[in-house]
Amino acid sequence: MDEGLLRRLTPHVLAVLVRRGADFAAAEDAVQDALVEAIRVWPADPPQDAKGWLVTVAWRRFLDATRSDAARRRREDRVDEQPAPGPAPATDDTLQLYFLCAHPCLTPSSAVALTLRAVGGLTTRQIARAYLVPEATMAQRISRAKRTVSGVRFDRPGDVATVLRVLYLVFNEGYSGDVDLAAEAIRLTRQLASAIDHPEVAGLLALMLLHHARRASRTAPDGSLVPLAEQDRARWDTASIAEGVEILQAALAVDRLGEYQAQAAVAALHADAPTAEETDWVQIVEWYDELVRLTDSPVVRLNRAVAVCEADGPRAGLAALAALDGSLPRHTAVAAYLHERDGDLATAAQLYAEAAHKASDLAERDHLVRQAARLNTGRRL
Repeated sequence: MDEGLLRRLTPHVLAVLVRRGADFAAAEDAVQDALVEAIRVWPADPPQDAKGWLVTVAWRRFLDATRSDAARRRREDRVDEQPAPGPAPATDDTLQLYFLCAHPCLTPSSAVALTLRAVGGLTTRQIARAYLVPEATMAQRISRAKRTVSGVRFDRPGDVATVLRVLYLVFNEGYSGDVDLAAEAIRLTRQLASAIDHPEVAGLLALMLLHHARRASRTAPDGSLVPLAEQDRARWDTASIAEGVEILQAALAVDRLGEYQAQAAVAALHADAPTAEETDWVQIVEWYDELVRLTDSPVVRLNRAVAVCEADGPRAGLAALAALDGSLPRHTAVAAYLHERDGDLATAAQLYAEAAHKASDLAERDHLVRQAARLNTGRRL
């Protein structure tokens, strides 16, 4: 049984049922029934047209459920009779599923879960393991999301920005359980990029590839974080970097700059530097200026302060930091780094310890504790 094939076909089959008039929740249930049937039947009797087989079985399951539910009899009168057997149409409505799963009425966590289920083809158990929550909890979350979007029609233009935010949320979850969410986000974004010609979709794909290329070097054998400047660049995935840069250049050539393209440009400059010392920080500051213009994000301004430090010196970085709200996430950690670069080791050690206390991520907390200990030990010596 080719599980990868089933996952790739799932959104296409679901989209066919919804386009024929099936309610989203009912269609999703019917597709899941068809997948179970495929797992049972295909090993002994594989179909010639896998998609057509799934569409036929799922549509039958939907009609059976509709007929058996008296409350849905009116809907049965509106739907067409079962189409004649034959190859499924080549129309790909997967893009509409992206927009539906990223509907603004859903919370970010629900949108991510529904995207992974409906478009990614993951099981509820896989999604639950990836997010380290009980399967029953994830099942309830997905069920609520399905009910929320039931009845939403595909007659309005989708919000690409919302879809991209959902995919970026999936990517940033990284890896946990038995599902590599970073790789899954890249796969889904590739799929979206093949369905829609949009520079920001390409920009997000490039950004993911460039970040993912450094994955192997981000942690030491003991699991501790390795800062970018200390990473072994020989372990970076040069093929992913080359692909990311090529996609980014094509997107920038369209001359419709967006935040994901600008973020990818920053990542590309880091990837292009043979060593940390050769990083073109002046250009990185310029790209952060573009990001500030596009987003006016305090987090972007915080990252810009670090880049200003590298380009123009720690005093310039501290001046940029002084204009920002001290309650920003990672503000204290950035302040510690800038004070260390400025030679104020006592203040830096204290700030590293404070940042560790505030950190919610265990790996980041351990890293900050080690930084504080390193400076305190150095001062005693």
